[in-house]
Amino acid sequence: MFCGDYVQGTIFPAPNFNPIMDAQMLGGALQGFGCDKDMLIDILTQRCNAQRLMITEAFQSMYGRDLIGELKEKLSDHFKEVMVGLMYPPPSYDAHELWHAMKGAGTEENCLIDILASRTNGEIFQMREAYYLQYNSNLQEDIYSETSGHFRDTLMNLVQGTREEGYTDPAMAAQDAMVLWEACQQKTGEHKTMLQMILCNKSYQQLWLVFQEFQNISGQDLVDAINECYDGYFQELLVAIVLCVRDKPAYFAYRLHNAIHDFGFHNKTVIRILIARSEIDLMTIRKRYKERYGKSLFHDIKNFASGHYEKALLAICAGDAEDY
Repeated sequence: MFCGDYVQGTIFPAPNFNPIMDAQMLGGALQGFGCDKDMLIDILTQRCNAQRLMITEAFQSMYGRDLIGELKEKLSDHFKEVMVGLMYPPPSYDAHELWHAMKGAGTEENCLIDILASRTNGEIFQMREAYYLQYNSNLQEDIYSETSGHFRDTLMNLVQGTREEGYTDPAMAAQDAMVLWEACQQKTGEHKTMLQMILCNKSYQQLWLVFQEFQNISGQDLVDAINECYDGYFQELLVAIVLCVRDKPAYFAYRLHNAIHDFGFHNKTVIRILIARSEIDLMTIRKRYKERYGKSLFHDIKNFASGHYEKALLAICAGDAEDY
């Protein structure tokens, strides 16, 4: 992140929060054949995740039923994915997304890239725990069996969650930059391994220095160099790591823009990023999106989504600010 740049989400704890009242309102909204979707949006997108978990508990003790189960049963399509996604604690949501990315027909590599390239050591540790608890399966083993080659090696390194924190060594940065430069020239297996070791294990602060040195040595931006030298998911993952080190909100703005424009509207990606970043940096992501692409995220979602699905996404995206 740039110095002095305050990173902010769009969803905050609701003041005067009353989980019992919310649970009651939701119970009413979910009754009968119809379903008051506006009420669901009004409540669930305007409470922070910790509050939603308290609502789930209150709902369970009041009705003897599981709120997530009710939402899954009563809702459908992408609207259901959004409302159900909001109900998971963040590590469980990451685990849920990774599991589905690997267990469907074919692996959804972009989901693995988005999550593992951007999460902190602490987030990765909690996600691995949640994954085991939810699916009685080991995240590392599943990644190992569902991916291959240097792409797999890099993911396996990231999922260890062993990146150095806060540590810088300017002398070492010049050396690392040389290694990266050689790796882009020579492209042997050994060089690819060195490349991913540096990008997965050095602290963000150290990598800023390395990227600077790389530019000095090669006269080229590291992202351009990686794009020229490598291809496939390995290349995409390396670029994602570099972009996250530089400016994580800008990385997610770029991913959202791709998901909205390049694939028609890649719903899963849009939903996952909005939910996962809603209490971390979504407000900042929106700012980067507008600066970079000229149109606001709000405007683009409005153009591509519709109905209660659109309403729910906009409610998560909007927070308090009025910059559309």
